[in-house]
Amino acid sequence: MNVTRQYHTASTLLNGLVLVAGGFNGSSSVNTAELYNPSTGIWTTTGSMSNGRYEHTASILANGLVLVAGGQTSSGVSITSAELYNQSTGTWTATGSMSTARLEHIASTLANGLVLVSGGYNGAFLTNAELYNPSTGTWTTTGSMNVKRCSHAVSILANGSVLVTGGSDGSNSLNTAELYNPSTSTWTMTGNMNVVRKDHTASTLANGLVLVAGGYTDSSYVNSAELYNPATGSWTATGSMSTVRRFHKASALTNGLVLVTGGSNSSSSVSTTELYNSSTGIWTSTVSMNIARSSHAASILANGLVLVTGGYNGGYTNSAELY
Repeated sequence: MNVTRQYHTASTLLNGLVLVAGGFNGSSSVNTAELYNPSTGIWTTTGSMSNGRYEHTASILANGLVLVAGGQTSSGVSITSAELYNQSTGTWTATGSMSTARLEHIASTLANGLVLVSGGYNGAFLTNAELYNPSTGTWTTTGSMNVKRCSHAVSILANGSVLVTGGSDGSNSLNTAELYNPSTSTWTMTGNMNVVRKDHTASTLANGLVLVAGGYTDSSYVNSAELYNPATGSWTATGSMSTVRRFHKASALTNGLVLVTGGSNSSSSVSTTELYNSSTGIWTSTVSMNIARSSHAASILANGLVLVTGGYNGGYTNSAELY
């Protein structure tokens, strides 16, 4: 990439390019954005956002625009602002601001086209949630979660519900999980995970189950994984990864396997990667990345390859690699 960055976002656009936006470069938040072209392997600078931000979210809308929301500035102030990226013009446009400033929140594009943002942190740990309407460019408050959570993970289920798992409430890491129903705009508690965890990953599998892996318990890094069954609302332990990790990334591949890359263990960022096979419930180590990295981004390209960008490994990196 042209710019070193950690805590950035990476979005695979409808035209096949990957948009990387924002992040932290070791001294300040970044407002720059750049595009990766899988055909040439080259990065090109595109329009910059109005606000430098990191620990924000990026969501691809049905109209092809990319919505970036929240995050924090160089001074550590969480923000409410949101912006839209237009791939046709390569420019950003301000859109409605959220009612609540937040960082380390989650964002999910719902089947009805709205974007759900929930939780996060702004000096307080948050339960509230809001919906972005692309047709009006405005945010509307929706039902609040039952539990305060930041550094949580999110998955969209086959029935359209949104599953939120774990995170931190400011005092402890959590094992609780809850479901958002877009039809009723309400949250309902569901089964608890077997392990408390934050900074983990959550992946919806082809069989409809949700795989949660890794994270941190407040006292230890985790290699355990578990499966959520939407039909029963319960969790079952599955095979553990060979490496403990948090701040890693999980990518659901076209062959049905889940690829976990990098992350941090108790002492450093790691380069190791593993594949989860949902048919066997087993993890298998695969080729390591060339560079250890955590708090990076991972994107699945139209050709099925996985693009990993940036992150931290004792220093901040602008490197990118393909799996």
